[in-house]
Amino acid sequence: MVLLGLVLSEYKNCTTWRVIDTQEGFEEIRCKAFEEPFHFSLKANCSCDDPADIEYDSSRTWVIDKPNLPKTPQGFRRSLVLRKDYSKLDPYYISPIGKRLRTRNEIAAYLKDHPECKGIAPTDFDFSSPKIMQDTIPENVEQKDSVSANKKAKIAKDDI
Repeated sequence: MVLLGLVLSEYKNCTTWRVIDTQEGFEEIRCKAFEEPFHFSLKANCSCDDPADIEYDSSRTWVIDKPNLPKTPQGFRRSLVLRKDYSKLDPYYISPIGKRLRTRNEIAAYLKDHPECKGIAPTDFDFSSPKIMQDTIPENVEQKDSVSANKKAKIAKDDI
């Protein structure tokens, strides 16, 4: 799970949330989530009996990232930007020279123009958006109601 500003993981056999020290550490855990579920041995001096590093509550906005996403290629950094209406996190990548890449096509063009990125393919990048936990969105945020708007449009179309 990615918490805005923090990287967390929940242990396999208990519901204790632990802060993962680095983005790289989190990505290592996330990319192997099904083959090697996170366990206490990955964090020194920690057990399920210890208090959680952080509790799930609405004091901050929580999101769930998909498991088994590919690890971000070396030299690049994956970043997520929360939309003002909290409807979605937009993923993008920062290249080794600091260029912001927002689509797979931009990645492909960048890789073509930078042969030093040999061995990296556009398919090594994932633009999946983490799921925002609705119960942790601040009450004062005005959200778009796109789901019900789509349902209304479909119902209206079916009535014709």
